[in-house]
Formats: sequence, C-alpha cells, structure tokens
Amino acid sequence: MIHYETFRVAVAALRAHPLRTFLTLLGVIIGVTTVVTVVSIISGMNAYIKDKVLTLGADSFVVSKFGLITSREGFIQALKRRNMTLDDMEAFERFCTECAYVGGDITANKGVRYADLRLPDTPVHGSTANVSDVQNLELEAGRFFTEAEVAHSRPVAVVGYDIKQELFPDGDPIGRAVKIDGYPYKVVGLLEKKGSVLGQNQDKVVYVPLTTWQSNFGAHRSVEIVVKAKGKERVEAAQEQIRLIVRARRHTPYGDADPFGFVTADALDAIWKGISAGAFALMTFISGISLVVGGIVIMNIMLVSVAERTQEIGLRRALGARRQTIRTQFLMEAVIMAFTGGLIGVGIGALVARLVEALSPVPVAVRPALVVASIGLATVVGVASGVFPSIKASRLQPTEALRSE
Repeated sequence: MIHYETFRVAVAALRAHPLRTFLTLLGVIIGVTTVVTVVSIISGMNAYIKDKVLTLGADSFVVSKFGLITSREGFIQALKRRNMTLDDMEAFERFCTECAYVGGDITANKGVRYADLRLPDTPVHGSTANVSDVQNLELEAGRFFTEAEVAHSRPVAVVGYDIKQELFPDGDPIGRAVKIDGYPYKVVGLLEKKGSVLGQNQDKVVYVPLTTWQSNFGAHRSVEIVVKAKGKERVEAAQEQIRLIVRARRHTPYGDADPFGFVTADALDAIWKGISAGAFALMTFISGISLVVGGIVIMNIMLVSVAERTQEIGLRRALGARRQTIRTQFLMEAVIMAFTGGLIGVGIGALVARLVEALSPVPVAVRPALVVASIGLATVVGVASGVFPSIKASRLQPTEALRSE
C-alpha cells in the first residue's frame, strides 16, 4: 500500500508539469529510438543476407580473376591478372581430387525479344549444365540444359519468371524461341518465382549454355568458376589443390601472390559482419550520447524539482514521512520518466523501422528481446539519474526545509 501511494504521488508530481516532463524525456526517446531502429535494420539485414545473398554452401567456393576486392589497390592489381577460362575449369575437373564438381558462369546484360516484345538490359548467364546444383535453382516447368547441349553449344535457354510474364503473358514459353541480341534460343525451362533481393529482381534472368554464350557474345570475359568440395572439412584441401593448379598453369614464381582470388561464404559473411559491426558501433556511440544527455537532463530536472518542493518535503518529514519514503518517491519519478521515454522510443523506433522496410528494399526484424533490452536500458538510465537527487531530497532537515522560501 505504501509503495502504491508513493507511486501515485510520483505520477501526480510528473503530471503537474507535463511539458517539462516530456522535454525531459526527449534525450531518452531519441537514444532508444536510434537503438531500436538501427538494431532492427541490422538484425533484418543479417538474416536476409544469410538466406538470400550468401547462397554459397559451406563446402563451396568461387575461383575468379578478382576474388573479394576491398581496396582500390587490390582492384588495380586484379585487373592485371589473366582471365579464368574454360581450360582452367577443365583442369580443375581433371586434377582436383578433392572437388566433388566444378561449374562455370559468365554474366552480361543483353536485350531479350519475342515477336514485338523486348526486354532490355536483361542479365543473361552463360552457365554449365550443373547450374541448378551450383546456384540452387528450382524449375516451375521444363528442364535445364544438359552437358551434351553445353558441349555442342546448343542454342537453348532457361528463363526467369518475369521473362515469361513480360514476353509470354498469355502462353507457355516452353518450346518457343526468343532472341538474345539477335541470336535465337529455344526455351527449354522456366524458373520458379524468386522475388527481389535488396531491390534486385531475381526473376528477370536467362540461363544459356556457357559455350553458346561465348560463341555468340565472345570469350573475352573471365569465367567465374564455382567449386564444390567433397565435404565441408575438405574445403581447404580443395582450395590448396586449386591454388597449385592455377599457379602452375600461370607459371607463377614462388613467393609471388596468387594470380586469382577465392570467394567463400565465410569471407562474404565476415565482410558483412564487419560492415554491420561498424554500423552498430556508430549507433552505440550516437545512442549512448543521447542516453547520457537524457540522463543528465533527468538528473538536472530532478534537482530543480527537489529545490522547488523543499517546503513540501519538510512538511512531509515533519508529519512523519521517513527518509526512505522520500528517497523512493523521487527515485520512482526518475524511473517513471525514463521508462516512459523508453516505451515511446521503442514505439517510434519500431514505426521508423517498418517505414524503412515499406519504402525501401531493406528488411527489418523488431525482436522482443530488443524491445525488453531497450526499455531495460532506459530504466537503468532513470535509476542512475535519480539516485543523487533522491538522496539529496531525503537528507533535507524538516526544520530547515520548512523555513526555505
């Protein structure tokens, strides 16, 4: 009953000055809003990147001319390397005993036409027959092209769902012929709808045999070679064999850097974690400043409140109120302000996060643990800010407090 009465008095004191109370909460609200918004976006992006972008399995990796470029100097150095070729891919298949299978891919934007309908700037992949295993592609209808069709450079194609919707809105594309930059290709397969990844349409795409792609559009592009090891624990052994094969084929002197690069799921994940960690650190700094400022403001307002209510405190002490009761009331006022600011900040942060998700391709994830942690952090700020003013209020002597003006 005593605690309820103390709580009621604390709420009444705060409601007596609503504008001052709200302005006092702004620092906490801004800090919590920042935490909830940024952490929700980072959490959503982490899950999204893992599910949609990091499609390489733990037992797979890419061998490419560039690898993972993280600096301008690295990019300039990579430009000097020789392209990866079909001969390199065949060498991997022949000599890499730790490799379960090897696939290749080249991509460029081309115009795709059927009758009078045309789709410009369509990503056209020249791929090996195991493209479905390498990139986890699923078919809605038809089939993928075969190894024989790749070996004989057959003009066949597997199209994405949007190609069907745009060029064949009223019919089945299987068996029909599309033209890619003027070259005819027979459609043999239709991919399942995949949607967009970070605003990039995954259904506006065409896959053709790699050899046909090179025959029609040139063999001057470097081939991205995807390798699947014979198990996760044998990836390093497979990479070492690939390294020896490429260095031998390039006649790379001992001690020189590798004339190629590896791209692995772990490396991609590490880069993304570095980016998200930087964003999280910046968020922590900004929200930390906001919460510290908010805590200082709460403490200052509580000290002003103690000064304004000195006679009230003296009267209550003279009527028998204990120091602990006075201390609890002022501490509760600080906690209520911070807790309320935390609730408002969580609500605004969740709303901002949802607006970001609705207005952009960036996904968000507002998790219950984040809500609880944010409100808890705000409450801790309230406790820390209210300790000194509450102790000062409880130590006022009744006689001196009653004589104050």
